[in-house]
Amino acid sequence: MPQVLAQDPLSGHWFVFTNRRRNRLKILCWDGSGLWVLAKRLERGRFSWPVSEQSSTSLRPEELTALVCGLEVRAKANWYRR
Repeated sequence: MPQVLAQDPLSGHWFVFTNRRRNRLKILCWDGSGLWVLAKRLERGRFSWPVSEQSSTSLRPEELTALVCGLEVRAKANWYRR
């Protein structure tokens, strides 16, 4: 079954996708003159994918950076010290 992107890929937003095993990441982005497709594969481990009940979610720039670097992007309760 073909999948359809529910938003405009020429909007300037970055669209981030992963595979089922979450060891590969692809980013689709428009720079004004063409589409970029960026890909990254982890040799070990998995990308920490944000949990959402919707089919899409928004990430802050620092969350995207953490995701691409292989860091955890999930919110944790009581992670700070008092």
